[in-house]
Amino acid sequence: MKKLINAPDAVVRDALRGLALAHPGLAVDLENQVVTRAALTPGKVGLVSGGGSGHEPLHAGFVGYGMLDAACPGEIFTSPVPDQLIEATKAADQGAGVLHIVKNYTGDVLNFEMAAELCAEEGIEVASVLVDDDVAVEDSLYTAGRRGTGATLFVEKIAGALAETGAPLAKVAAVAELVGARSRSFGVALTSCTVPAAGKPTFDLPEDQVEVGIGIHGEPGRRRVPLASARELAEVAMDAVHGDLPLEGELLVLVNGMGGTPLIELYGVFAEVAAYVKGKGATITRSLVGNYVTSLDMQGFSVTVCRLDDDLTRLWDAPVSTPGLRWGR
Repeated sequence: MKKLINAPDAVVRDALRGLALAHPGLAVDLENQVVTRAALTPGKVGLVSGGGSGHEPLHAGFVGYGMLDAACPGEIFTSPVPDQLIEATKAADQGAGVLHIVKNYTGDVLNFEMAAELCAEEGIEVASVLVDDDVAVEDSLYTAGRRGTGATLFVEKIAGALAETGAPLAKVAAVAELVGARSRSFGVALTSCTVPAAGKPTFDLPEDQVEVGIGIHGEPGRRRVPLASARELAEVAMDAVHGDLPLEGELLVLVNGMGGTPLIELYGVFAEVAAYVKGKGATITRSLVGNYVTSLDMQGFSVTVCRLDDDLTRLWDAPVSTPGLRWGR
């Protein structure tokens, strides 16, 4: 294993130290491993998310204007603990309540639920939205139901934009739920990832095979198939998405790198995804290509599709300023 680290047990803390130094618009609490905006807006609904580290820039990289108010990075692929989530929720509470955006993994769900209950006892109004967009598998080792993956970015951006307008908690939660309901994802791995503490790949994948339907923690997916072209693999992913949520109307599409795939390959995949969407009579009107919801150093890609309407498009286009996503400001 070759990695740019000091020690396996210091990876997250070292990264947070660097994040704080690189982005002075963020406040980083190293002791509690909580990242917040340095300047919070009184009277605005607060948005909090979090999860295991290793998915950068998710979640800490999406703290800032137009997205999250606070994020809790757990250890690598490990849910943040309730104490972290409580500290983040208290920091994000500016008098209008707090929305928890939770990926559907068992540890995340349980710990966010516990934190919400304890915060409610202290008088903080908390609503929660569960993101479960991955159509690859149901009831995996990590979840009951579908996993939460790339749509988390869509939920954080669109709900964050609405919160900036001063909308109340119920409306911010409702638009977050709507985005999740209109989004689906599917991922493909060319290689496993390597967790620093383990020092070896999470699973063995022969050079002539790929894993289709993988999750973002290095967990295996639906099945293994022979290595194929970008066009064929994009078709596998899009068939799965289209089979669960038919492609129609105007779409927001994310072609996401899993951490180890160069942009030249991701843009090639996007070209195939665009051709597939056109063949179904739908239109991609908004898109992202790059590393946004990663799995350490895994080579591969995921596709996330969201059906847009005029309101969702307007909120997607609204200004955002975070380390991982920035436009219009």
